[in-house]
Amino acid sequence: MLSTNSSSQSQKSFLYQRLSAYYFFFFAALGAFVPYWPPYLKSLDFTPVEIGELMAIVLLSKLVAPYFLGWLADHFHRRLIIIQVSTLLSAVAFAGVFVDSSYWGLVLIMAIFGFFWNSSLPLFEALTLNHLGDDTHRYSRIRLWGSVGFIVMVVALPVIISRFDIAILPIILIVLLIINGLTSLLVKDKQNTKRVKTNTQLNLKELLKKPMVIALLASCALQSMSHGAYYTFISIYLDDHHYSGTVIGNMWALGVIAEVVLFIFAYKLLHRFGIYRLYTIAMLITALRWIILALWVDTFAALILAQLLHAVSFGLFHLTAISLTHLLFPGQMQGRGQALYAGLSFGLGGALGSWISGNTWESLGSTWTFLASALIALLGAMIAARFIQKKHLPDYVNNV
Repeated sequence: MLSTNSSSQSQKSFLYQRLSAYYFFFFAALGAFVPYWPPYLKSLDFTPVEIGELMAIVLLSKLVAPYFLGWLADHFHRRLIIIQVSTLLSAVAFAGVFVDSSYWGLVLIMAIFGFFWNSSLPLFEALTLNHLGDDTHRYSRIRLWGSVGFIVMVVALPVIISRFDIAILPIILIVLLIINGLTSLLVKDKQNTKRVKTNTQLNLKELLKKPMVIALLASCALQSMSHGAYYTFISIYLDDHHYSGTVIGNMWALGVIAEVVLFIFAYKLLHRFGIYRLYTIAMLITALRWIILALWVDTFAALILAQLLHAVSFGLFHLTAISLTHLLFPGQMQGRGQALYAGLSFGLGGALGSWISGNTWESLGSTWTFLASALIALLGAMIAARFIQKKHLPDYVNNV
């Protein structure tokens, strides 16, 4: 019996390592793309407007791609194959930058690349949770390797670029994307074995009418919307307040490091306080973070605190949101559930947040923009406090 248990634990450890490898290289590619792709485009003499449009194309693809491929995965029960194909095709699509670097060429390349790249992660999230089964609290230990991959690239790339020039960035990205695709080949498929009560014929249209599901998707969108000003303007904001480039870079890294620490200890928090309560708390602390940035950005200690709170505003929120999505979208709707979460939060919410903050930044100023972000996060917290509670779970969840 001891030998059997030891073998089982060894197999689980090996599985967790393979799942972690996918997250590591996916987010390593993200860490190379998001901070450094705009400067690369600038080196090609694209205007700020063109750079913004090219980045927006990748973001907006999250509205459609994850849901469409999530539907395919749920309908044909071939989630892993779709993950593998979409991950590898994202590398093939990105390779187009070596062929055509004109504006319209990159518009097409970013659209195709974004479609496949943005669709693979939500499907992989569902696959990971299926593999974990009743041990979903272990998700944070696996997902933290994505944050590690992001940090590695954010720290390493400035050194590499200073030595070889930013022209090396597409090569680094294509290598990371290919390795990410190869890691998907190391993972086995795992379907959800839990069943919905047989006399309850759930479909997505009916599920989306459930108050708790509506509240979850709406609050997720608001949470991501509140981050729009941060992701779009934080570097400019800190530069305007006379922080050096080194300090700004360190602040980005500090936020992600705090996120990693949160992932390490998150399972204890989830067990102690529960996902419902922590989901609302995460949004309340997000509002506090934006208030600190709005009013006390010139105080270095306050800035450090604001960045440490990234562990909650992104890390804790994501952990609770993805767990709730997994709970409320059971069985064959898991892929579409995760796709809706990604599309409505990071896609629609993120795009609206960037657009709104772009307008308020110019008309109202940076302080009021971050205060408005705090209000948006508070609105999400109010919705969550009212509807995201265990007593409001739909009937079908009790039978999953």
